Amino acid sequence: MAQLPVTEEQLIERYGPHLNREPPGGWNAGLDVEREVETHCCFCGQQCGIKLKVADNQVVGFEPWYDFPFNQGKLCPKGVKRYLQGAHPDRLLDPLERDPSAESGFRPIAWDAAIDRVATEIRRIQDAYGPDSFAVLSGVSLTNEKSYLMGKFARLGIGTANLDYNGRLCMVSAGVANKKALGMDRAPNPWSDIPLADVVFVAGANVAECAPITTSYVWRARDRGAKLIVADPRVTPLARTADLYLGLRPGTDSALMGAILHVLVANDWIDHRFVEHHTVDFDAAAAAVAEMTPEWAARLCGVPRDRIVEAARLWGTSDTGMLLHARGIEHHTKGVDNVLSCINLGLATGKYGRPGCGVSTITGQGNGQGGREQGHKCDQLPGNRDITNPEHRAAVAAVWGCDVDEIPGKGLTAQEIVDAIHDGEIKGLLSICFNPLVSLPDTAHTAEALDRLEFFTAIDFFLSETAQHADVVLAGSLQEEDEGTTTSVEGRTIKINAAVDPPGNARRDWEIVVDIADRLGRRHYFDFDSTRQIFDEMKVASHGGTADYNGMTWERIEVEHGIFWPCPEPGHPGTPRLYEGGVFAHPDGRARFHAVPFRESAEVVDDEYPIWLTTGRVVSQYLSGTQTRRIAALVEQYPEPLCEIHPRHAERLGVVTGDLVTVTSRRGSMTLPARVVESIRPDTVFIPYHWAGDRAANQLTNRALDPMSKIPEYKVSAVRVAKAEGHVEIRDKRVTALTDSAAGTDSAAGTESAP
Repeated sequence: MAQLPVTEEQLIERYGPHLNREPPGGWNAGLDVEREVETHCCFCGQQCGIKLKVADNQVVGFEPWYDFPFNQGKLCPKGVKRYLQGAHPDRLLDPLERDPSAESGFRPIAWDAAIDRVATEIRRIQDAYGPDSFAVLSGVSLTNEKSYLMGKFARLGIGTANLDYNGRLCMVSAGVANKKALGMDRAPNPWSDIPLADVVFVAGANVAECAPITTSYVWRARDRGAKLIVADPRVTPLARTADLYLGLRPGTDSALMGAILHVLVANDWIDHRFVEHHTVDFDAAAAAVAEMTPEWAARLCGVPRDRIVEAARLWGTSDTGMLLHARGIEHHTKGVDNVLSCINLGLATGKYGRPGCGVSTITGQGNGQGGREQGHKCDQLPGNRDITNPEHRAAVAAVWGCDVDEIPGKGLTAQEIVDAIHDGEIKGLLSICFNPLVSLPDTAHTAEALDRLEFFTAIDFFLSETAQHADVVLAGSLQEEDEGTTTSVEGRTIKINAAVDPPGNARRDWEIVVDIADRLGRRHYFDFDSTRQIFDEMKVASHGGTADYNGMTWERIEVEHGIFWPCPEPGHPGTPRLYEGGVFAHPDGRARFHAVPFRESAEVVDDEYPIWLTTGRVVSQYLSGTQTRRIAALVEQYPEPLCEIHPRHAERLGVVTGDLVTVTSRRGSMTLPARVVESIRPDTVFIPYHWAGDRAANQLTNRALDPMSKIPEYKVSAVRVAKAEGHVEIRDKRVTALTDSAAGTDSAAGTESAP
């Protein structure tokens, strides 16, 4: 591995000369700005409000949007620098066709030729191998309108069942659990409820780096006396301030939550009235944890018994409480069980349907909430309907004007699609804003699969690592180049306003998709001339589903700074807090407890691979890094992945910060600099996953899937770590007081175990 970049020259050597930098004088450099556009950040699920400054059809800066209620002008490092991506020299300006003789491997082609070739290849492959031999992979950084369009396009444009989305890698375990237990897949509370909680319990969520604005809500709760509990294998920045830290071993989340439920039952810290009148199956859940004593969990999880009892006491005796969880408990082969075990704690103590009470998923991706509602999941139709349910299929077919049998059935999930490509069962692929070569586990397997496709086309705005394997690349649009809606972590549907037009010959994503449908002879199902028309059809298609947008209009959304679904009829105020009065979304109005026995992860440590590996995000990078790795200030903050390792482990290896270490799993090996910190368990290492190639953490991770959600197990892999030749001096903006010892003196921005 090359030396970690620490100078501008080294950054250019690694990343090329095209890192976008701020203009002289910074983001507010006195430019002649033509207008400011109120819109939202393109990155995480918080979807913070922001004003983009526009001049000469370019976003040239930003202003805080103080009136938007969620963030009230606050932004994280990514939000502050997001404006720099639009004019990047890597931006795709024309459709491209693979040309081995070209220096870049691609040559520009005309749009007509590109669309014709895509349509021709889709027909050829399906004629030869059947309709499901061509697959679609979609992304949840898309607006609701484009998510809806991709679901309809795959089913009625291409006619394939094999459609899925990259939210499969994020929130699906929570989605499955929420529907099983509560009947609806949405955070039950607006974030304004967090400051009303007497206890805030954060499990597997590095809030300070992955959802930074959420930190302010936690601080407001603490200002009024709330206790903070954090459960994570790493002492994340928020955990350093916690009243109670539970440093559990990776893969033992359900054991910890089961032991807490055991203590609640043993001490009768149960809201019996709530359980009796608003839930079912409490006895089964209690029986499943009868043997999950704090002593048992302490041995298994590595958390002291007294801390487990104290966590139960704080949660069980408080009047109000919010439990916030994210990928740290969801990225497992038992992610659904982990979330159900959290929901059990909320139900047992009656912490639903009241101000300051709820168990909420912190959505990771930009439109991770809305993108899992409007139909581009393999098992889903608009309104979060079930594609296998005859009534749901009939309702959507009536809106689409097609026969029910024209809608394919349930297809393969994202990882299963790649596996089927690898096995030769799927021959063609269209992807949009999805970079599986970085984001899926076992990257060698994914690369082999992509190269086995007979035809692959990608719609994107940069040539991502995955798009470099495509036969045709269609130059699409950034969020600020189109109009539509997204739905935030709270369930608040908000308006995205177009600030600029796509540059060069790039086109808006929805226009590209409609053109392909037209060439396939399916335009009658896609008679759209604007995204407003797509929204208007989408909200009708959602009507009657749990995620009901029918009463919304773009005008209302803007005036009201967002509307919380369900909003079933015009004039309906929306639903900021779900389950008020203890009425849940199941037909009988009752929530379901679930018995959650503990089971081990798909892979456990042994003599050959004795260390647990967990992965996640850092504050300055986002997902596969396609956007953030092109912004100089964000790259400089964290230019390369580092391997966090505990001092006791480092001492055994003879390693200090900056020494290169080789981390090896059953799937691959990578060499990278060590960062010695006390903020991680001695039996665990952490590597962030935002980089590609030989810097990709997902070279090491496991393709094993949760049987219900089909999410890969990113958070638990067995590895061995060895000292390698070489040392680099880590001098970057994160490290102002980095030592080889106390976490309390580690003032670096930190990294995390849960994106």
